[in-house]
Amino acid sequence: MSPITHFLVGWACFEPSLKNNRDKAIVCLAGLVPDLDGIGIVIDFITRLTGLPETNFYQSWHRLYGHGIAAAIFFTLLASAIGIDKIRVAIFTFLNVHLHFLCDLVGSRGSTVDDLWGLYYLGPFDTNYQIIWQNQWQLVSWQNTTITIIAMLITLERASRKGYSLISLISKGTDKIVIEVLRKWRYQLFNQKFE
Repeated sequence: MSPITHFLVGWACFEPSLKNNRDKAIVCLAGLVPDLDGIGIVIDFITRLTGLPETNFYQSWHRLYGHGIAAAIFFTLLASAIGIDKIRVAIFTFLNVHLHFLCDLVGSRGSTVDDLWGLYYLGPFDTNYQIIWQNQWQLVSWQNTTITIIAMLITLERASRKGYSLISLISKGTDKIVIEVLRKWRYQLFNQKFE
């Protein structure tokens, strides 16, 4: 799935259980960090662009280094070390990383039926064990789009009700403006007023 979807799904699932912005940011970003193993795409692009011998790091690294239990444990320990509510951050980071794995497992197929993306859950230590779901839908599919829209609607509804959004992780002032707009729209659509 796309990074935007991973972030929104993480926010929709875990934000209500966290008490401060730092922990919310850590846990929600944990839903993105498994894809750091895809950084090889940048190297591959540069080698092709500059005429250097071609590399294939993206295909070699992606889903091998960041999409397994070792990475989940590493990300969890790191998140817990920098979080405020360490136990809660550890639990939700571990869950969110695995939610990322699940989302990739069900919704990251390529353009053909045979272009399945598996996860090396024991990688990089054991590459013989791979988890693949044969019914995986395409990365660009109505299912992934629907999940993104639902997560976005949950995020917007919760923001208008609670008085803060994921924008609050970056800027309180901008978040205040966003909330005012959301509440205005909510009032216009549903005649619901907030204080």
